[in-house]
Amino acid sequence: MQIGEVIRTYRKRKDMTQEEMARRLGVTAPAVNKWEKGNSLPDITLLAPIARLLDVSLDTLLAFREDLTAEEIKEIVYELDRKFKEAPYEEVFGWAKRKLEQYPDCEQLAWQIAVILDAQRMVQEISEEPCAKEYEEYIGDLYERVLESKDETMRGRAADSLFGFYMRKKQYEKAEECLKYFSVQNPERKRKQAQLYGETDRFREAYKAYEELLFASYQMISAALNGMYQLAVRTKDKKKAHMLVEKQEEMARCFEMGRYYEVVGRLDLAVLEKDTETALAVVEELIASVEDIGCFRRAPLYEHMKFEKLRREFHEEFKDKLLGSFRNEEMYGFLEDDERWQQIIGISDAF
Repeated sequence: MQIGEVIRTYRKRKDMTQEEMARRLGVTAPAVNKWEKGNSLPDITLLAPIARLLDVSLDTLLAFREDLTAEEIKEIVYELDRKFKEAPYEEVFGWAKRKLEQYPDCEQLAWQIAVILDAQRMVQEISEEPCAKEYEEYIGDLYERVLESKDETMRGRAADSLFGFYMRKKQYEKAEECLKYFSVQNPERKRKQAQLYGETDRFREAYKAYEELLFASYQMISAALNGMYQLAVRTKDKKKAHMLVEKQEEMARCFEMGRYYEVVGRLDLAVLEKDTETALAVVEELIASVEDIGCFRRAPLYEHMKFEKLRREFHEEFKDKLLGSFRNEEMYGFLEDDERWQQIIGISDAF
């Protein structure tokens, strides 16, 4: 990193304008602007005053370092972990702070060091130490700094860490501000919102948020299991296919989706294997459980959620379509001569 970048980084960190810096150094604002853009360098006589003004050492000011590689960051983090095993918090904190002064623009390093310092601060229970407030403020500043990153991934990591940081401090309004850095599609946003509701005694809202998260999770997990099942079928992995169907049934039961969704996965496998007995049993159970579709609306697990009401004709129409699919699908041809199958598909549409 060039000297102009160092000047810009630490000037902004002190909330100082180029005009203010120029005035305090006895130079013009355009001169400061040229330093920061790399178009010119400060006079050697100004280096010490600049360092004092920005509250950095000359070593930091003159540290013409490029960005760290992933391997170099890993080595620094490893060294930090090692030092915590051998030295007191205060000493390691000072070392970490000096290291970050050498690489003030390395967001990945700043975030990782902040996470480790934060974790060690809690593990070692140093909240009563004289410098505890200084440690806390510095860690919070690191998180906030990375939160301003242009990199979406880094902003997300910082927001996640900062949310926990403020929650522990019971600064719930600041914690809630962190949620805006999470996509509305990100389930972590919903989970953290539920946590906030719970901590601020908004229990109904907390329950509702958790329930919505559970319900959405079921849809996602069900789709994932079905995708894996399709892969098992294509690769002719019979054992895995059966295991995945069982998992789908267990999950539907756990999430209180109703008997229809518990057994429906068995039908495709029974048809593929031309398993007459299983296919007939599943079809009968599906028809019998049509009335139960949508029963999750009454499940205690989702008691704070609001669902659209099913039309009065929904179950009757669904049963008609289900029976129609059994009658018309070529895939059920292996059952057509079975007397029990003929009775099933000839069942009256009445319940």
